Amino acid sequence: MSLVWMEDGGDNKNLQPLPVIPEQPRIVLRAEGLTKIYPQVSGTGPGLELFRDLNLTVRAGEMVAIVGESGAGKSSLLHLLAALDKPTAGEVYCGQARLSEFSSRQASEFRNRDVGYVWQFHYLLPEFTAAENVAMPLLARGMSRPSALAKAANWLAEVGLKARGEHRSGELSGGEQQRVSLARALVTEPKILLADEPTGDLDTKTGETVFDLIQGLHQAHGLTSVLVTHNLDFAARCSRMLRLRNGALEDLAKS
Repeated sequence: MSLVWMEDGGDNKNLQPLPVIPEQPRIVLRAEGLTKIYPQVSGTGPGLELFRDLNLTVRAGEMVAIVGESGAGKSSLLHLLAALDKPTAGEVYCGQARLSEFSSRQASEFRNRDVGYVWQFHYLLPEFTAAENVAMPLLARGMSRPSALAKAANWLAEVGLKARGEHRSGELSGGEQQRVSLARALVTEPKILLADEPTGDLDTKTGETVFDLIQGLHQAHGLTSVLVTHNLDFAARCSRMLRLRNGALEDLAKS
């Protein structure tokens, strides 16, 4: 409710409330009529259909969890949202951009500029330090090494690893390695964070720590996030929880 001075017909002015028309949250990512079919290796037969005519809308600031059984197509859906793969039919939009129209180079630039991706496995480069791993996306876009390392150091501090920047991945615990991968995903300040089972390789306590960190960074930096997870407790803490089952997304209302 906003307040505005309104004349009451006399000399007195009264502070009167005016109704506020709520703004529609901006749509950051959407999928329309999405179909993904993998052909048979032999080249014959109908192929493996993961989903058909799937629709998804993700609004700015949302933290959306996607759950479902193994093999349901959750990771494949995330790959399509990140322009790592192309659908058999349908379209994915980021803002007004149609991802299917991207060339390979444009798709790479889209992932470097607009998408932060966290995998179940950290995929750190073992010959480089934690700081160098975090800086890699910035170096790939042409930022100077000192500037990239300075920004990487800031993000390592954000994930609680300020003192571990000069350590290589083999000198870090599993939870620390995943926190480095999270810093690497966010160092470019992307529009979208996509996380594919980010706690799947971690023990229960470490997984809770990493999820708490993801949730805290999402809120602190106003991120728009889509997470694939098998952990229903983590999923229930997100803005929305969707289940991918039988090729369709079901909205699971939280009690």
